[in-house]
Parts: sequence; C-alpha cells; structure tokens
Amino acid sequence: MELNERQNQILNWVQQEDALLVEQMVARFKVSSQTIRKDINQLAERHLVRRTHGGIAPLSSAENLPFDHRQFLNSEAKMAIAAQVAQMIPSGASVFLGIGTTVEYVAKALVSHHDLQVFTNNLTVATILGNYPHIRVRVLAGKLRHQHHDLVGEDTLSGLRQYYFDYGVLGCGGMDEEQGVLDFDPEEAAVSRVLVEQSRHSLLVVDQHKWGRKAMARVQPFASIDWLFSDALTDAQIRLLTAHGVQIQLCS
Repeated sequence: MELNERQNQILNWVQQEDALLVEQMVARFKVSSQTIRKDINQLAERHLVRRTHGGIAPLSSAENLPFDHRQFLNSEAKMAIAAQVAQMIPSGASVFLGIGTTVEYVAKALVSHHDLQVFTNNLTVATILGNYPHIRVRVLAGKLRHQHHDLVGEDTLSGLRQYYFDYGVLGCGGMDEEQGVLDFDPEEAAVSRVLVEQSRHSLLVVDQHKWGRKAMARVQPFASIDWLFSDALTDAQIRLLTAHGVQIQLCS
C-alpha cells in the first residue's frame, strides 16, 4: 500500500530532525492524535521510522530508507529535475549515471538521446537503458548491494578511474551546510566521490528534502560540485551554494 500525502510529508520531515512528537504532527497537519498514531503505525510497520516515547525518529545515520520506497518518494520533483538534466546533456556525450533513485529518473529522461555512451554501477539504470539500442551502456564491475540494486567496492572505483566522463550525474543521501554532500554508506560515498573527480561536469540531483538529513559519510564539499539541480532552495541555501561556485538550476 502506498503512503498518503501526509505520511510522505511526515517521512520527509522526520529525516531532517532528531525526533518528532505526536503533538508536533497534530499541530502541523491539523488532524487528531489518533490519526497521527495510525500514520506512525504504518510508517513503523514498513521500517521507515523508529518509534520513540511520544513520537518517532529517523533511521540511523548509517541506514537509508528502503529502496522500494525511495523510488516513489517525491516523484514529481524527481521527474522535473530529470527533465532539466536531460536538456543539459547533448546527444553523443559520455555520461556516468551513479547511485540513487533520482538518477534513475534521469535515465528515463535520456532515452530519446542518440549516441550516448552511458557508464553506470546502478543496475536499475542499466535495465532502463538496456531497452534502447541507440544508447551504449557499460556496467562497471563491483560488489552487489542487493537491497539497493547497485555495485560498489574497489572494482567499481578502479573501473571509474579508467575514464574521464563529459557528465557525471550523482544523487546523495543528505546535504549539510558545513560538510557538503553526504551519504549513508561509506562505499556508496566513495563511488560518488570518485565520480565527481572523473567528470568534466558534475551534476548533483537532489530534491529539497535532502537538506539536513542525518547521513554520516562524506562525499565531497559543495565547492567540488559544478551544477546542482533541485526542485526548491531557500535564499540562504542559494547564497551558500553560490559562494562555493556551484551553478544552480531550479526545476519546477
């Protein structure tokens, strides 16, 4: 069963906080505590949040949300971001599509391009583009992460370092004003870190809810990112990114 809009908002909200109380959610959504407790039950039963005394907390900073749910969370924002990225990447380019569900939306948006050379460690991306013979796809070797449908490890990093891509497209688990781009798994973060280093143009694709998420593994500082594509940013976030030389594309 899919989450309703309120449950999606609760899930996004709790990723940016240490904990949420039932009273806070009642006040924000203007519904009864009984309704909120039903929402909590559904989120907890699906292992999307941790129960706490009087409310909920996010999963640990070493654990991302389950893959099957991330695919559909904030889907409209991800589609808008992907469409803008596809407009930037020309036919005939070499592209590395990294880990993350937003990157999968980018793959779907690129299917009408011709003569692309796409490299990836994302098995869902490879499956999407494998249906289009006019796009050449190369999957890097690596260790399979069954829960996330991707490949990581030394073989993946070694394969990445053999190339220099026109465009590297990466997602992330979280963003921090001081630490920059973050992820949950150190091996995942290592792939994204090398991807940025091996790309002429690095494109970070993130929806607004990644700010403040409690991911623990550092990827790159903002100054290493060329472009950031997002559905929304605050004025303070725009000033911060601009100060680090990041070019911004807002996608609505």
